[in-house]
Amino acid sequence: MAGNHISLEEITEYESVITKEFRSEDEGYKFYNDYAWSKGFSIRKDNVRYNGDGKVVWRRLCCSYEGYRLLKYFERTDQIREPRALTRCGCEAKLEMQLNEETGIWFVKDFNDGHAHPLAKHDQVAFLRSHRNLSDAQKAEVVELGVSGLRTCNIMDVMEKNHGGYDQVGFVSRDLYNFVARYKKERIEGMDAQFALSLLNEQKERDAEFFFEYNTDAGGHLKNMFWADAQSRIDYDAFGGVVVFDATYRVNRYNLPFVPFIGVNHHRSTVVFGCCLLLDETVSSYVWLLETFIKAMGGKRPRSFITDGDLSMANAIAKVCPDADHRLCTWHIEENAKRHLHGDALTEFRRLVYEVMKADEFERRWCAFKNRDNVPEKELWLAMMYALREKWATAYTDGRYFLGMRSNRRSEGLNSRIHSHLDRKMSLIDVIEHFMCCVSRMRRNEAEMDARASQSVPFTKISAEALEKSAARFFTHVIFREVRAEIRKICKWVILEVRQLDEARRYSIASKYDHKVHGEVSCSFDGALLMGVKCYCQMMDSKEIPCSHIFTVLKYLRIDIIPQCCVVVRWTLQVKAAFPSVRTANVHEWSE
Repeated sequence: MAGNHISLEEITEYESVITKEFRSEDEGYKFYNDYAWSKGFSIRKDNVRYNGDGKVVWRRLCCSYEGYRLLKYFERTDQIREPRALTRCGCEAKLEMQLNEETGIWFVKDFNDGHAHPLAKHDQVAFLRSHRNLSDAQKAEVVELGVSGLRTCNIMDVMEKNHGGYDQVGFVSRDLYNFVARYKKERIEGMDAQFALSLLNEQKERDAEFFFEYNTDAGGHLKNMFWADAQSRIDYDAFGGVVVFDATYRVNRYNLPFVPFIGVNHHRSTVVFGCCLLLDETVSSYVWLLETFIKAMGGKRPRSFITDGDLSMANAIAKVCPDADHRLCTWHIEENAKRHLHGDALTEFRRLVYEVMKADEFERRWCAFKNRDNVPEKELWLAMMYALREKWATAYTDGRYFLGMRSNRRSEGLNSRIHSHLDRKMSLIDVIEHFMCCVSRMRRNEAEMDARASQSVPFTKISAEALEKSAARFFTHVIFREVRAEIRKICKWVILEVRQLDEARRYSIASKYDHKVHGEVSCSFDGALLMGVKCYCQMMDSKEIPCSHIFTVLKYLRIDIIPQCCVVVRWTLQVKAAFPSVRTANVHEWSE
């Protein structure tokens, strides 16, 4: 009780404390800590006494400002870090309690409420040490939020919101970060790779369709590992024609390349076929990865790959999948172009990348491009790009099977979502859990789009073409919009000539305005039934979507319902009808 004058209120408060009894030492500690909260100071456990049986029978709880910092800490000359601020000032505030061994009741033996320092204000108390502690329930919630993909700083925001403010949470950011660090250390403790392998093996035992393989070096150390769950394998069977991947990201403390295998589903959304962590980016590592991936997918090879241009990756694709087509990501090409070209030269290069033209026109324009004043004559990068032109220039890639994709930005998008939750200090198990959390969200989005597509039909006007109304019944909403755009181009074309050649009937497609012939659409029939169709523009071959030229022929033939030969099942809801999806799997099971 500070000061010379003691008020009646202080006397009453002293009496209420000195007469307290507790059923346990912990109850006594809680009482004094709650008292300290109300007053504005922090406490700690001090001296203790034991009886002959080693049982605690007396305990002193003191103010955190009790005592002084030892002299040796002032005399140290080898300090690297800035010493912590001084807090201890010899404060004598305390509460001593003693155990009545006959009754088992603890009672207050001595109490001093005189402080030698200013007390904290109410909105400052939450930052004092004894009032900061994560309860078991809070720890469980933190772990759950972490597995769900929230970063530690975001978890703190959630906890403050849920508890009604920072002063009601019961801990501060530093405590949260310390707990998360201890939790990860306890789980792994120097056996990160072994723990990750055990987790994936356990998942494999729970799910017979879960695929997981890894290899080791001569010393038995983990080199590479690949995994794909049942849903990923189902998705690959449905959408695995084009596979997108790159290894430009390292999202773990070991700087290992993180390689997700990505595709596009029937809503043109990103779908994941599997994931790998590689020791390095050598040809041998990529060969192992591709062979393992194909093994996981039952031996089914992709028709095409889109990659970031890594030479080792390209060599591995040529070795493992020699018949697969391969194009380079235009996004990576543009980023490199910005470092080598500027101004008009960069603009012209972009035209060479994207504009539709014949190969001979590309060659002519490339020569003109190289002769420009502002294009370096001996630029090695340009020479390399020219050698690879068939893998990036639209003049060469147009009509090849890439489903309209030009870049691996789908993979980049997935990586950006992962990077929003991960950093380079994360363990392998963190990478696996957070990756599966991102995949879970993507599958939830696909399920939502499936529900929308199955329960509704895209809007079409009463005056719309019959083919447009038919398309609304066949395709998913996103793909319908692409098909509709082609149907609405019918007005640009006319059938100029029809020729029968062997078993095929050929329709010359000409511009409606100048009657200039642009190409032919070849159709095969079984009686009056249209069985097959092929257009000179190759859109049906490359994107698996019928072009405006095909729809012009269908209208000419007075076909109102799109025939099956023009509807590729991968763009419909029936694409996975034979394999029920398992998109509702609980990703939190992984952390149990």
